[in-house]
Amino acid sequence: MGLLDGKKIVITGVLTDASLAFGVAQLAQREGAQIVLTGAGRALSLTQRTARRLDTPVDVFEFDVTVAEHVETVREQVRASLGRVDGVLHSIGFAPEACLGDDFLAAQWSDVAVAMQISAYSMKTLIDAFLPLMEHGSTIVGLDFDNTVAWPAYNWMGVAKAALESTSRYLAKELGPRGIRSNLVAAGPIKTMAAKSIPGFKKFEDVWDERAPLGWDVTDFSPVARTVVAMLSDWFPATTGEVIHVDGGYHAMGA
Repeated sequence: MGLLDGKKIVITGVLTDASLAFGVAQLAQREGAQIVLTGAGRALSLTQRTARRLDTPVDVFEFDVTVAEHVETVREQVRASLGRVDGVLHSIGFAPEACLGDDFLAAQWSDVAVAMQISAYSMKTLIDAFLPLMEHGSTIVGLDFDNTVAWPAYNWMGVAKAALESTSRYLAKELGPRGIRSNLVAAGPIKTMAAKSIPGFKKFEDVWDERAPLGWDVTDFSPVARTVVAMLSDWFPATTGEVIHVDGGYHAMGA
């Protein structure tokens, strides 16, 4: 038996087969889940091509979290495909170039607002879309990068991730009475397409493996995927509002 036998899972954020979300999608299938993917804008065709690399063909639906009309449209498409939703993976993040780099003060509100909507508020947007299809015992899991400290070059994306962490806690409070959990998995740095867009990402690579007591491989997304799949399963029935670190222990170490 697989950990996700019989589960119906919606997975966002698959761009290439190097995406963390792809690793989750692949493992979720192998653990017995029926999945669908969502993509947005010009990246939708990329998601569709990458979906062909999964073990089993899956539906791919358009869902731009900044387009209000997509909330109802994708809900009905997923209803027709899966019938219900047992789990949702939030793997959505974007910040304009001005929000990243060496100058924290350079970004204007118009830039920051985009980062906040797509990277943090979008977790609530996913609930808007799929809550009517979720039942007692369902869960939403988000991919995070711990932002209890300020990171080099991450800047307003770090602020957005901090907002994501708070959003997940408030969703845990709101959805708990329905028996629905909300958690985040804070991953160490992985060489993904998203990581390539972050100036100074090499700084993370250089120090992470040295300081993480378990070590860290920036090319291996399997520890993150395995943790997310576990969180999407029934094995954490009383865990919500939590941030689970999968970073080799880096977050627990002093300077």
